[in-house]
Formats: sequence, C-alpha cells, structure tokens
Amino acid sequence: MAQSIGMARPELVQVADTVARDKNIDREEVFIAMEQAIQKAGRSKYGHEKDIRAAIDRKNGEIRLARYITIVDVVEDENTQMTAEKAQAKKPGIKVGEEIIDPLPPIDFGRIAAQTAKQVIVQKVRDSERARQFSEYKDRVGEVVNGLVKRVEFGNVVVDLGRAEGMLRRDDLIPREHFKNGDRVRALIAAVRAEARGPQIFLSRTAPDFMKSLFTQEVPEIYDGIIEIRSVARDPGSRAKIAVISNDSSIDPVGACVGMRGSRVQAVVAELQGEKIDIINWNEDPATFVVNGLAPAEVSKVVLDEDAGRIEVVVPDDQLSLAIGRRGQNVRLASQLTGWSIDILTEAEESERRQEEFRVRSQLFIDALDVDDVLARLLVTEGFTSVEEVAFVPVEDIADIEGLDEDVANELKSRAQVFIEEETKKNESRLKELKVADDLTSAEIEGLDIKKILVLAEKGVKTLDDLADLAGDELVEMLAPTVMSLEAANKIIMAARAHWFPAEPAPADSGGA
Repeated sequence: MAQSIGMARPELVQVADTVARDKNIDREEVFIAMEQAIQKAGRSKYGHEKDIRAAIDRKNGEIRLARYITIVDVVEDENTQMTAEKAQAKKPGIKVGEEIIDPLPPIDFGRIAAQTAKQVIVQKVRDSERARQFSEYKDRVGEVVNGLVKRVEFGNVVVDLGRAEGMLRRDDLIPREHFKNGDRVRALIAAVRAEARGPQIFLSRTAPDFMKSLFTQEVPEIYDGIIEIRSVARDPGSRAKIAVISNDSSIDPVGACVGMRGSRVQAVVAELQGEKIDIINWNEDPATFVVNGLAPAEVSKVVLDEDAGRIEVVVPDDQLSLAIGRRGQNVRLASQLTGWSIDILTEAEESERRQEEFRVRSQLFIDALDVDDVLARLLVTEGFTSVEEVAFVPVEDIADIEGLDEDVANELKSRAQVFIEEETKKNESRLKELKVADDLTSAEIEGLDIKKILVLAEKGVKTLDDLADLAGDELVEMLAPTVMSLEAANKIIMAARAHWFPAEPAPADSGGA
C-alpha cells in the first residue's frame, strides 16, 4: 500500500485531549470529527466528486491525506472507480474490489477551509454532547431534579440542570407560578425525547408523581418502604388528595405524613405554592376507600355497582356542598384517587328515588302477575326485583312471606312462569322479524341477554361479527337504556371475537405408559 505524505502535528493531539476533557466526550470522537473536517477541506481543494479521505495519527497528530479509487468490473463513476485492466499500469496484480490509494500532500488551511473545519468539529462535538445527554437522562424519567432558571420564553421556563437543559412548559407549571432568571426550581423529569434539534428533557411540577416524590423526600418512612403511597390526585395549585397505607401496624400513615405540628406536609405545601393536601388512609374495600376519599364530608350510605364501575354515595342534606366541593373539586379528586365514578345524592334525593323504584317494581308485578297493589308491594318489600325471581325461587321462599300461604305461592310462581313464556315467544318473534342471526342469539356470552340483543338488533347489530366489530364505547352508547360499564362492554366484545381466533391445540401427552 502506498504511503501518504504527512507531518507530525502534536498540537492536534493536545486539542483533541482538551476538547474531550472539557466536553466530557470520547477522545476518539474528537479525532473522527477532525478527520471529517480535514477530509471536507481536502475535497474542496481536489474536487468534491473525488473520494478523498483523511487520517490522523492518534499518537503524534500526523495528518495523512489520500485519494481512494475502487477497482470494479464496470465503471459508473470515473472519479472514484477504475477497471482492473486500467489499474494494472499503476499496481500490477490488483483485483476487483481492492482500492488504489494515492497519497496527497498536506493541505495548507486557508481562512475559509479553517472555518469549515471548525464548524464540522463544533457540530460533531455538539452531536456527541446530545447523545451523552440523552443516554444520561433517558433512564431518569420520574426523578426529581434541581436547577436554575436560565431563561423564560413565552411562558415556558428553560432550566439549567448542570450538564443539560430542561423545559418546563406553561402547562406543567403550577397556576399563578412565576419564575425569573436565576431562580432555583425543583421539578420532575416527565419525559426525555430524542428530537431533530437534540434530546428534549421535559419537566413537570403538576404531575401527581411530583407530589409523590416530594413526600418521599420529606417522610423517611415512605423512603424506607414502611409507608406506601397508593394513589395521588391533584388539582395543581389548588387542592390534592393522597392515599397512604402502612406496612407496620404500629405506625399511623396519615400522622407520619403530616409530621410533628404539620411540619412534613407543610414543607410539601410550601413547594407547591400553598396547594391544600388531604392525606387519607387507603383501603382495599372500595366503599370504605371512597368514604375516606370524600373527606371532610360525612357519608351516611354507600351503594356499590361493580358492573357499571360506579359508586353511589348518600350524604346528609347539609353535607352535599362539602362532598361535591367548589366546582365539583372534592368529588372529582376523590373519583381520580379511587378510580371509581362517584354519584352523590342527598338523603332526600335517595329516599325519593327509592320510592320511585319501589313504585316501578310494584307496577311490574301488578302488570305481569295480575295481582293487587298490596300483594305487589309486599313482594317488593321482601326483596323481589324481577318476575324471573318469582318464577324460579323455591315455593317456600314465597310462602314464608307473612300473609301468604303455599297455594298463593304456587299461583304466583305459575303466573310468573306463564308471563316469562309469553315474553320469550314475543322476543323470539321479534328476533325473527329483525332477522337476527342464530350465532348471536345462541352465543353464551356473560352479560348479554335477550333484552340487550333486541336493543342491539334495533340498531343494526344482528350477527356475532357485527357485535365483534364494535368498540367498547359504541356498545355502551347503544345499550344506554340498560346501563353498562365500559369494562363490561369490552368483555362482551372480546367474547364475541373469540371465534375469530382458532383455539390452540391441547399439548400432546408426552408421558410414557
């Protein structure tokens, strides 16, 4: 191989070492950046179309510049390629795929060439810094960091984190919070994204996890794992709720978070610009947890509807405004904290609704069983809610009702069964009219009964595939008259899609006889 012409440049080695040390990037990357700069300057002098390459000796800084020509069968670019026959004159025995290297004399950097070289090196160093920043911060999402405000742009705050910059967008700042240059700021690393302009580190002071981290710093028991923060709900700058539980029965989790004379919670409140914080006990029982979450309001009754994912809370009339909170804040935060949709009723409203339900159910029995008002009300009072219950419970359960005997019980059961048979015939006839497919009516899907199928058929869902094609929220909307939660709707849809996926074959029995 031909040797390129060069001369030792020890100052280049010193520059590479200095830049690598100051910018905290790899020394080799600095040398590569220098080689690219020299290569660019060389192509400016000898021709951009030529394959000019530069190399710097890592020990003495010697610069070697050379032109590379690749040997090919068919020449497509005369500037960088040559046939083997033509290359024989220069280098006998050369083969296709090899390269001819023509050494070039070291170039004298002019002002423009030097400026170009500087730009290439600066850009390469900047790219290396960005790569280092991304690798350093991408695994620190969820960590609380301290920094100094560098500048404020259109309401967004740029924070100097020491070896990188973070962005606190306006939406991630606590309302009415203002920073100026030089202010110290504490925030959560919410996201780190690699973008074209470099890694962007997004900070937040409104995220629930920021409050969680602040409590972890202020309460040693949380840091040690004795107390756990199970959930946090925030209305940044105004109010928050935090649910805690202790793994040690001798330690009160709420008291530990509040601290002596409120010292611990006040430290967090001061950091969050006076945000009021309700600390409550977490409980695995949803009803108890919701009651705790609605504090300071008192709750007199809770009705849980797991299928719909809702909890109905009854409060004394004078507690309604406290339970709801200003602009619905208290109930909204309690709902976020517990994960349940919460409906709040006063005792008067609940009583009125209960009376209406009593009336509707009584009327159902009057119409279906052809009984008088007294007997219908008696059935409702004893807990019967549907004609099906009357038709299929043991006769003794009806006969045990005060004022009824076995003959009356048998007659009620008989009338209920006749009513159900007639309703079934009507439903089957209506299904035929609507041309509902057998695969939908025969599908044994939990939560999907004949009444729901009729409601869906009226709206164009007449096959199992029609049902499987729906989204959960679409099914909830269609079945609005029957009331269904999104979770229950999704389960029905997934069951309807089961026939799309063939069942996996049972594993062969590998056991010997």
